[in-house]
Amino acid sequence: MTKDELVAKLHDIEWEDFEVKTAKSELPKNIWESVSAFSNTSGGWIVLGVKQSGKTFEIQGVDNIEKLEQDFLGTLRSEKFNERLAVTSERYNIDGNKLLAFYVPEVEMKPVYFGNPINTFIRMGSGDQRATEGEIRAMFRDQSFGKKTEEPIAGTSIDMLNLNTLKSYRYALGQTQNLVNLREVDDAEFCEQVNITRNGLLTYAGLLMFGKAPYVLRYVPTFCVDYIEIPGPTIQRAEVRYTYRIPEQDNIW
Repeated sequence: MTKDELVAKLHDIEWEDFEVKTAKSELPKNIWESVSAFSNTSGGWIVLGVKQSGKTFEIQGVDNIEKLEQDFLGTLRSEKFNERLAVTSERYNIDGNKLLAFYVPEVEMKPVYFGNPINTFIRMGSGDQRATEGEIRAMFRDQSFGKKTEEPIAGTSIDMLNLNTLKSYRYALGQTQNLVNLREVDDAEFCEQVNITRNGLLTYAGLLMFGKAPYVLRYVPTFCVDYIEIPGPTIQRAEVRYTYRIPEQDNIW
């Protein structure tokens, strides 16, 4: 972020990727919440030496820029966080005031938290919010499989898709206002654009969503879709075991 870009941000209204802290001579305690939030969302800048009052921003500067920088970077290399974080730092001088900024990138292995998982934060609008238990569980699930779905599978091709399934999906999508620009393209182009394939190879997501059963089971042997309707507030209080169960499915769609 250049000096001009920083000044422009300070004259803006609010940002999802930008947080200011007063921090004259010590790091503010809530700075670690912002580190966690940016790491778990889409990354962002933390700027020290700026006071926020409502929607106005006052540049106050920092007194000991070297100490603040060392304390911040040293903490990220300590055991405070569950993941070692690589950030970049920048120094600015605006009207004689020294400002210190850190760019915290989004990480792949989420959640990032300090102390214990309850200190997991996400970025919502221009603020840091403590993640819910469900959001934290979802991040842990993505560690093991979330990114895997984007990977291409060697030796696969669009011929391994159930084209009737893909046709059904495209028809359903056509009833909405989503991806209107892809309605007229052929199947191969459509698959590339929505990550069903990557450079002609099926992704795990594409295979699971639209693949022919033999190929789905070849690459994901544990694949299973099950849906049961149980009439009752709980399984234990249900009068019957279930009233509906879907038949065996070739793929998710």
